[in-house]
Amino acid sequence: MSGFGDATAIKQVGEGRYETLLDGGYAIGEALNGGYLMAVLARAAVDASPHAHPVSTATNFHRVAKAGPAELIVEPRKEGRTAAASRVTLVQNDRFVVDALITTATLDDAAEPDWSGEGPPAMPPLEECSGFHAPGGRGFADQVDMRFDRSTMGWLDGQPTGRPEVRGWFRHRDDHAIDAYSLALAVDALPPVALNLGAKGWAPTVELTWHMRAVPAPGWLAVHGTGRLLADGWFDEEVEVWDSADRLVAQCRQLARVPLKPF
Repeated sequence: MSGFGDATAIKQVGEGRYETLLDGGYAIGEALNGGYLMAVLARAAVDASPHAHPVSTATNFHRVAKAGPAELIVEPRKEGRTAAASRVTLVQNDRFVVDALITTATLDDAAEPDWSGEGPPAMPPLEECSGFHAPGGRGFADQVDMRFDRSTMGWLDGQPTGRPEVRGWFRHRDDHAIDAYSLALAVDALPPVALNLGAKGWAPTVELTWHMRAVPAPGWLAVHGTGRLLADGWFDEEVEVWDSADRLVAQCRQLARVPLKPF
């Protein structure tokens, strides 16, 4: 499989129009990971913008995206000295698959917070966490290197914890440096928190909004996922991403479906 940079590459073919070849290595089953798709959309938004970073992305997932050619349509909504906004649509087989309203700005990688709340939740060191690597070198789990806090992975052994939370360390398996597009991938990289409530199978995301809060320092990212409510087949998931300097670099909330009623 190609590296993350190649897998998210875009090519401009006209005013506000791009082509891409979606990489099946970022699929879970037949469906491409939503974070991977957001990284591709973000590249198009930034390329069409005078600013360097996708600071706010509100995404609606209409259909399952699959490996292969796709088109990106960028429709500007505002362009200013501080921020720009555009609607970016992913089209595959002449069907709208994903829509995102993306705001771009340029963040100062040396900026320090004027105020910050509590630091990152406690995480076990890497050597005390469990990795997961699918056999055969195929699929999303083989494109990212994730080490999970074992106390939040009871669902994997058929013993869900009853608490909607999953925590883990994240980096690429290739040598791609952690950047803004890595954050788009990281916010949707955890297994669904609803698995620890007894849900089983695919939990498709309907809407996901994420914010880039700072330019990430090199090294592992700590990813913390929690949930607030599971009701009527719907659940929410909130994710915080912290970099190796213990800075909050990304935040996310998504609304998703559960396929089976939990215990």
